[in-house]
Amino acid sequence: MMSIAAEQKSKIRVVVAKPGLDGHDRGAKIIARALRDAGMEVIYTGLHQTPEQIVETVIQEDADAVGLSILSGAHMTLVPRVLTLLREQGIDDVLVTVGGTIPGEDVEELKQLGVAEVFTPGAPTQAIVDFIRGGVSDRGSERLL
Repeated sequence: MMSIAAEQKSKIRVVVAKPGLDGHDRGAKIIARALRDAGMEVIYTGLHQTPEQIVETVIQEDADAVGLSILSGAHMTLVPRVLTLLREQGIDDVLVTVGGTIPGEDVEELKQLGVAEVFTPGAPTQAIVDFIRGGVSDRGSERLL
């Protein structure tokens, strides 16, 4: 039988964040609930977070993944800033996903910058759960090498 501390650490920890001035968080809350219902520990940062605040939360919460929800159109400014700050802190083992109204032509560039996956409106919540589970699991096995 696992100790409570071991069981809590074995849970995938995901920070769900709303960077920038975007004031719509219904989608982020739906994803947060789906991840929680799937057994993950979810830390929702709330609205209007700066990239610095998001990265600080990732560090403080020892997160395995971060999901950035952006509907404002500022994804090509905010996401690269979050990725840069993570790298500056030496954090290269956190799975970064982005969700929201992201134009198709920006998806490939975000992935080249280090985003693991981009989920647009209508993406099935189970697909997001499965992707995070698989991505965190893959990264976890890399840590052991």
